[in-house]
Amino acid sequence: MSSGDYHTRTVFESTADQRSKHSRKLRLLSFNMQAGMEVQRFTHYITRSWQNVLPAKRKIENLHRISELLRDYDLVGLQEADGGSLRSGFINQVEYLATLGNFPFWYQQCTRDFGSFGRYGNGLLSRVLPLDVEQHKLPGAMPGRGAIFMRYGDDQHHLIVINLHLALGRRSQQQQLSYVRELIQQYEHVVIMGDMNTHARHLLDGSPLRDCGLYTPACVSEKTYPSWAPNRTLDHFLVSESVRVTNTWTPNFTLSDHLPVALELQLPRGFPVHRAN
Repeated sequence: MSSGDYHTRTVFESTADQRSKHSRKLRLLSFNMQAGMEVQRFTHYITRSWQNVLPAKRKIENLHRISELLRDYDLVGLQEADGGSLRSGFINQVEYLATLGNFPFWYQQCTRDFGSFGRYGNGLLSRVLPLDVEQHKLPGAMPGRGAIFMRYGDDQHHLIVINLHLALGRRSQQQQLSYVRELIQQYEHVVIMGDMNTHARHLLDGSPLRDCGLYTPACVSEKTYPSWAPNRTLDHFLVSESVRVTNTWTPNFTLSDHLPVALELQLPRGFPVHRAN
């Protein structure tokens, strides 16, 4: 585990900022962005595989498309975001999206660092000031999975948001969820989001999270993979029973091989929300 300084930017007030500056509602989005690659059918995994190591002009255009998706959200968790390597044209994609989307706070976690050839990881974009941010390397048979742990509120009120990307194998998933359980067990208000590579029923009934008082909002019934013909539900929100969810949806955004998932929650009365000025 390591604590990190999130990056801050001076921003111009957007329509979303005007709408929500004094609101207790927060809109969250989780998206496996596949490093800006566009995959629309299974054959693209082969014909466009070179984009895993080499840059493509289309990736820049795709980042602009993604920024349009993100503009109405307060907190965004990204998975498979490149931290600045050859395949992304040496662009830190999290920072780039923060700039395009007018997010004042951003954080990038590198989980697999191959230097110039690839910097794989997760990202956070936020319009709300976090109290602190930690990055955690998750255990498992193969290294390279991670979680970003964010704490919002003040010394008396905490909302914990965790953005993660779980392994493919069931044994590694169990180890990783056991680790996450330790992170959240002392907190009342928790939201876990990300590409979890398994169905919600396993997360709630067959994993170390099964007795943590979490539930899955309605959007998890929506299938998210593959995006062009979804038949598996892999991308989720897991939410504490104390968190009031007012809306959920799955945006029809078929750029990556995963669809994004979205959620709106309402904070308890008196819960501090420190938004950008």
